[in-house]
Amino acid sequence: MTKTVITDCVTQGEPDAWKLARPVRREGSGNLSLKGDKAPYPYSTRILVAERYDGSRNRTYAGRPPILQEVVDLVIRFKQENPRWGFKKIRDQVVYLGYTICKSSVKNILIEHGYDPEPDLTVRSTWHEFIKSHWDVLSACDFFTVELLAGHRLVRCTLFFVMELATRKVLFAPVKLQPDGKYMRQVVRILTDSEDGFLYGKRYLIHDRDPLYRTAGFHETLKSSGIEPVKLPARSPDLNCYAERFVKSIKSECLDHLILSSVKHLENVIEQYCEYYHHERIHQGVGRIIEPKHPIDERAEIVCIERLGGLLKSYHRLAA
Repeated sequence: MTKTVITDCVTQGEPDAWKLARPVRREGSGNLSLKGDKAPYPYSTRILVAERYDGSRNRTYAGRPPILQEVVDLVIRFKQENPRWGFKKIRDQVVYLGYTICKSSVKNILIEHGYDPEPDLTVRSTWHEFIKSHWDVLSACDFFTVELLAGHRLVRCTLFFVMELATRKVLFAPVKLQPDGKYMRQVVRILTDSEDGFLYGKRYLIHDRDPLYRTAGFHETLKSSGIEPVKLPARSPDLNCYAERFVKSIKSECLDHLILSSVKHLENVIEQYCEYYHHERIHQGVGRIIEPKHPIDERAEIVCIERLGGLLKSYHRLAA
């Protein structure tokens, strides 16, 4: 048996990778033993070569640059607000706004966040979307009742009004104790007058399922004037929320605090409230007064305008 020992040929101070290449000892026929370090020669050499040509220290980044979070948020926002948009249209909109992104990236973003990248053509408009898209041509109407104290008994009086949804303007029909078909036909003719009718230029009239709307000639007169009646489902007052909110406003701000003794008294109260409602009251829905009547001077003193003995008050800076 012969022994061949590979002597240490590495000088002190050289790189560690060289030290890994030295410890091989051959004993007998092909038996290898390790002296000191435990890595065999071929593996040590590969490490040495890899270190020599390793350029990772000089890299500034690895792979493609990440997509900005701002762009990701924009893609998700467009899909949420426009479910009928596909990834191609979303990509075009994002690029139009000055960002750089490809169609496949938009598609991957949508899939990652759980959205179908293809346009969903089966989505139907919600009632809120329908209202907003037809805002300027929409009107609504409704009835409500008021109790009159006539002598020693209560008399129920029915009021009918129409509202422009875009402006919140309101028009009351003549007061009637018991509206009937004849009354409804006369009212709809006045509302649809081609010169100064309140509904002139409107396209839709929203109403509930009150039997009075089924009066012969009511729907026919509306349609002949280019107005489509929109009958709401049963038990859904929230779909006529603007008209319902007006009923709550006039009752809580005015009618609930008065004892009304006659139709004439009621008509006067309605007239005063409509003046206040249109020209003095600030509407949260539109963020302003509907039709300001008084010129405003920011340097003038604050003046209180009272109606119905101080029941209705508003404050203004009136020009001198």
